Amino acid sequence: MDISGKKFLLVGGAGLIGSHTADLLIKQNVKEIVIYDNFARGNVENLKDALKDPRVKVFDVGGDILQTDILEKAVSQCDGVFHFAALWLLHCHDYPRSAFETNVTGTFNLLDICAKNKVERIVFSSSASVYGDAIEQPMREDHPFNNKTFYGATKIAGEAMIRAFYYRYGLDYVGLRYMNVYGPRQDYKGAYIAVIMRMLDAIESEDGPTIYGDGKEEFDFVNVLDCARANICAMKADASNTFLNIGSGKGTKLEELAKMLLKLTNSSKLIQYKLIENSTLVRNRVGCVKKAKKEIGFVSKISLHDGLMELINWRLKHRASYDFL
Repeated sequence: MDISGKKFLLVGGAGLIGSHTADLLIKQNVKEIVIYDNFARGNVENLKDALKDPRVKVFDVGGDILQTDILEKAVSQCDGVFHFAALWLLHCHDYPRSAFETNVTGTFNLLDICAKNKVERIVFSSSASVYGDAIEQPMREDHPFNNKTFYGATKIAGEAMIRAFYYRYGLDYVGLRYMNVYGPRQDYKGAYIAVIMRMLDAIESEDGPTIYGDGKEEFDFVNVLDCARANICAMKADASNTFLNIGSGKGTKLEELAKMLLKLTNSSKLIQYKLIENSTLVRNRVGCVKKAKKEIGFVSKISLHDGLMELINWRLKHRASYDFL
């Protein structure tokens, strides 16, 4: 899709990945960027830089994807849509009905409205949560859905619906299955996102970082700036009707992560280990990223070392604007 001179809607655009995508979009020759967010998780502070550009507008502050009349107006005359809005993993665990309404019904609402308004393309934020624990690694896109969480279930439903809309109404899409996203503007509301922030909290307090497990749990940590770039790549690419892993393709054990954070913060504290209490949390998940490179030209660029250093510096600088400690 040629994005030059086009209008884009970012649903959930004030969140972690959405706001960084907005920052990258303003560097493109686009006509207009509309942010649609109920600010339940997103933060106006995340849009501080993007809103300096006159092409960026927030549509009806407080807009929700369950409010179809408002959503219809937001989608109208948009050429492309980025769908980031969703309740996070632990919220879905505690409130499964709300998870269904927002992540499944809300996604249906958006797809239905996009199809009626002849939106040229939608980029859908899915998740590696659809896979659950790894049966084999690295996990390719044809890895079985081994999910055990309500959050993962809603993402599977979203993927199934967007594929159905493609075949029934010709709604063009690319779905992105993010691995473990981290970086500036992240919060404490994602199970795997939060592990980095809570380790940093513990390093600053009297306790050392705590690992729930034996530390051998392995994950694919991908920087949010890479994820934002993947979204732009997905909107521009010729690829269609496809789901792609977005990650670094490299596994990092939690013990390695803790040691890296201790080194980057010049801390001598000791790592503590506790038993895993939540049986639904996965222990291993590293993605194969070959298909994303082939179909949309995406390859992650930011190393975990550099990304964590950037996060640490951002966190120290933005204490007044975000809820830390």
